Amino acid sequence: MKRSLTTLFLIATLVLLPFKLNSQEDVLFTSCLNQLKSPFIASGQPFKAFLTGDEVAEFHTTFFAGSLYRVVTSSHKEGTILFSVYDKERNLLFSNENYDSSSYWDFKIEGSVECIVEARLDTEKTTSGIALMMVGFKSLEQ
Repeated sequence: MKRSLTTLFLIATLVLLPFKLNSQEDVLFTSCLNQLKSPFIASGQPFKAFLTGDEVAEFHTTFFAGSLYRVVTSSHKEGTILFSVYDKERNLLFSNENYDSSSYWDFKIEGSVECIVEARLDTEKTTSGIALMMVGFKSLEQ
């Protein structure tokens, strides 16, 4: 009897654990989408990484001329994601560290550019967590 209860508990844990993880990701995804409300259109490609300590997640994307962009981040705790945007030669274009760890950045691109976006945790606020980042855009051409 004790063995069957233990087995049942283990099976229930293994079955329900993915729902808990997906639920956390759903909350973060919704948080990002809430920051990308009209007039922005979400690109539909979430960038996600589980980070611990000083790990850095690196995402690659292309920003095209003629659009206004918004990069948004979300994590389990407000203001814990530090992100920086670089061109492909690693010239820093933006870092939210200079703006109180803001969870978003709006910008225009004069010409199309391939970029590297790095995300990491503010280790003074948290030591691990999921970093979710999304990009939205709005056409400047009317």
